[in-house]
Amino acid sequence: MSMDRIMRQEARLIMLRFLAEQSNGTLGSSMLQQLLDDMFGISRTREWVHQELRYLADIGAVRLTPAASVIIAEITRQGIDHVERRAVLEGVKRPSPSEG
Repeated sequence: MSMDRIMRQEARLIMLRFLAEQSNGTLGSSMLQQLLDDMFGISRTREWVHQELRYLADIGAVRLTPAASVIIAEITRQGIDHVERRAVLEGVKRPSPSEG
């Protein structure tokens, strides 16, 4: 597996976790981009973050709402089930048992 693929799968899990932690289940792409960079050293462009959010939307883990130059992501039941280890989403790193 390539480093790029591993990083994308990790970033998708991180984004789902951050969304699951929010009381309303939503965050903007600019905030997600900043959190990925500041807390995990995943320094990528906003377009890269948008691409990963679109992937998560395609597999049913999030719903997306465009808002000017950012995208608002809202976690779905499928996304929560993955974070809580009740389901497995293809292309998203699986949380370890202690992370769930």
